[in-house]
Amino acid sequence: MPPRCAWVPLNDELYVAYHDTEWGVPVHDDAVMFEFLLLESAQAGLSWKTVLHKRENYRRLFANFDAQAVAKFDDTDLERLLLDPGIIRNRAKIKAAVQNARAFLTIQAEFGGFCAYLWAFVDNVIIDHQIDVIANMPAKSELSDTIAKDLKSRGFSFLGSTVIYAHLQATGLINDHTTDCFRH
Repeated sequence: MPPRCAWVPLNDELYVAYHDTEWGVPVHDDAVMFEFLLLESAQAGLSWKTVLHKRENYRRLFANFDAQAVAKFDDTDLERLLLDPGIIRNRAKIKAAVQNARAFLTIQAEFGGFCAYLWAFVDNVIIDHQIDVIANMPAKSELSDTIAKDLKSRGFSFLGSTVIYAHLQATGLINDHTTDCFRH
């Protein structure tokens, strides 16, 4: 078995597969970026494992993570989502998903894509922190502070610096695989 980041629960095949094939892979596809944003916001205050195991339910209920479709959700959709035990039934998080989809589309239109907007913050260069042990992994940074503030000013909600830092890690703008991990 190859060495992995210490935070990966090896007894959870879904989590191992996520770490091995998705986490930290640079994302340049707006649809994938939206999926991660929606899921990261849903995860706020909870474990990633909780969201990861509900991911397919989110995919089903949130129009296969189609930002244009989610942006059109109305109060009827909100009530439908709140009744489904397959997702985290938090009214504020669900409303934020719809609001964030609308803001996401606005950024796409302004910058020619959400990925173009986000990657510009790092000059299209992956930040490699060279983390040797999990205890040295930050939960946020000046970069995530800046991006979270900008996103909020553009209408995003239910995300802060910690959520954005996790998003940057997940989507490969920041490489925080520990140096002993085979994915580093």
